[in-house]
Amino acid sequence: MNVLVACEYSQVVTQAFIAAGHNAYSNDILETEGDPSKHIQGDCIEAIRSRKWDLIIIHIPCTAMGVCGNGTYGEGKAKHQERLDAIDFALKVWGVACEHSERVSMENPASVLFPILRSQRGADIQYVQPYEFGHPEQKKTGFALKGLPRLTGTDDVYEHMMTLPKHERERVFYMSPSKDRGKERARFFPGIANAMATQWGDL
Repeated sequence: MNVLVACEYSQVVTQAFIAAGHNAYSNDILETEGDPSKHIQGDCIEAIRSRKWDLIIIHIPCTAMGVCGNGTYGEGKAKHQERLDAIDFALKVWGVACEHSERVSMENPASVLFPILRSQRGADIQYVQPYEFGHPEQKKTGFALKGLPRLTGTDDVYEHMMTLPKHERERVFYMSPSKDRGKERARFFPGIANAMATQWGDL
C-alpha cells in the first residue's frame, strides 16, 4: 500500500507501516526525526495531492480543538476564533483526503471536531487508550474513520497500569514544561501504530 501519514515528524506510524512492508511516507512542516527519504516536508494538503494514496492517516494539530482547552478556546473565550479556524482547516484537510483515498483516518484526543465529522461527513468515531496496546498509560485517543475498521486492542495492560502512581499512568498530562513539551505530548504510541499497520495494512 502507498501510505501517507500527515502531520507526523517523528515517523512512529510511518515506520510501523514500513516495517509491515508498505510504501509509507510521513509529512510535516517540520523536518523528520526519522528517514528523510521517506518524508515529505511541507503543507499537508499539498502532500495529499502529490500522488495516489491507498491510505491517508492525519494527526491533525489538536491544541485548539481538544475539549481540555474549552476554558481557553470555548465559545465566548479569548481564543475561540482560533478554535473555529482549526476546525475549518481540519474539515478542509479531511475533505481533500477523502477525495484522494478511499481509506482515511484523522487522529485527535477528545475533540470538538469529532461530532462535526460524524454528523456532517459521516465519519465513524472510535476512542482507544494506550493501555489497550501495551502501554501502561492513560491518554484518550480518538480516530475519525472512513473506509477503515475500528482498531482492536492487542495487549491490555490496564491492571498493571492501575498499580502505578497517577503521575506515571498519566505521564503525558503531568509532563514538565519545556521548549519541546508540545512535540513530546504529541508523540504517538508505538503499540497503537503497530496495530494500525497490522490491522489496516491488511486491507
